Amino acid sequence: MRRLLYLLPIPLLLTAAMIAPRAQREPKTTPAVQEDVIAAATRDPGVATLAPDAEARWIPFQLTPGNQIRFTMTVDGRSVTAILDTGVSFSLLSKSSPLASKAKVRPGGEASAIGGAVAIGWMPTRTLSLGGLTRKGGGVVVAPLPALATGETTAVDLLVGRDLLAPHALDIDYAAKRFRLIPSGRMPFTGATAPLTVSAERRVYESAVGLGAARLSPIIVDTGDGSALTVTQAGWRAARLTGLPTTSAIGFGLAGATVSDLAIAPTVRLGTLTAHEVEVRIEPPQGFSESVGAAGRIGSGFLQRYRVLLDPGAGRMILKPGPHADSPAQRSTAGLLLGVASDRLRILHVMRGGPAEASGWHEGDTICAIDGQPIPRDYVDSPIARWTIGKPGTVVTLRTCDGQDRKLTLTRFY
Repeated sequence: MRRLLYLLPIPLLLTAAMIAPRAQREPKTTPAVQEDVIAAATRDPGVATLAPDAEARWIPFQLTPGNQIRFTMTVDGRSVTAILDTGVSFSLLSKSSPLASKAKVRPGGEASAIGGAVAIGWMPTRTLSLGGLTRKGGGVVVAPLPALATGETTAVDLLVGRDLLAPHALDIDYAAKRFRLIPSGRMPFTGATAPLTVSAERRVYESAVGLGAARLSPIIVDTGDGSALTVTQAGWRAARLTGLPTTSAIGFGLAGATVSDLAIAPTVRLGTLTAHEVEVRIEPPQGFSESVGAAGRIGSGFLQRYRVLLDPGAGRMILKPGPHADSPAQRSTAGLLLGVASDRLRILHVMRGGPAEASGWHEGDTICAIDGQPIPRDYVDSPIARWTIGKPGTVVTLRTCDGQDRKLTLTRFY
């Protein structure tokens, strides 16, 4: 079953930072030390080897509430939690991780992220290991990595990015919740194909999509982004889909929150694939994608419909439909985007034009019971969480945490 949680009921639409040098865009304001960090990554990339039996070394994962691939691996002999993130140029270690030794971290200026810019550093590593891949030497970028930026109540240690992944083919089996790294050029399954490269400018996975009347390129292929498709304002105008109803949504990245428009596109074209009913986020002017010279992003909210092979070395991605590839888009009928805090829900955003906005709900309001049922600790995976996408016309009674009962009539509004 496809997860609802990147949009409904807990849409922590998270794209981690793309660690691209700001010097490419703002040469007058970028600290020189930023160039030192990127130079360190280029000068000492480490030596990576793929084991002969790598194809048999599947790595199990869990999807976070933000639709991200969370797993465990080892760094310098210690087990760490990680997110698989092809939208990160250089693998990123959380500044708060026990591995981030202050004695080893070199400060390093800023990098672009959703919500703005973040301070970064660089730390050398001895060994990194995941599945059949081992890297000796090299290092990781170090930056703040708050829990909201990965969709978890507890932050992870590491974002595994392009530097570790791109030399190999990445086979993600969303249905079985496992992935593996195999030699580039292998094709373990067949499906629709689309172009895939790693750009010299942004150092991330990129492709192109067809949306309405437009062909949008470059589109960052970002497994660390829990949304489906995100496009710039210019891209949305070029698509000429102005007749579609839109609402608003909130997203969280390393540098904070951003609000974008949201619509459901009837079709999206990706290589030889035509996908139906795709959620599209439309970034505000000067948003993240535009600021780094991209036309948008494809995230895990879209990719999880398929078994996916990402092989930039062979210049392709392969998408084999999963069991829910043709399911209709899941739309909010409540108009509330929520976060979970133990025994309560906190409103992160009230969607424009929805019933919650009409009923006077506000960001920061809290909910402690739904139709008389207290919020369970396993709310994220419980059936009760589906109330936000219930049948239009259904009346839901929400008890606020100060004891008031408020009724909300579910409505289709976009």
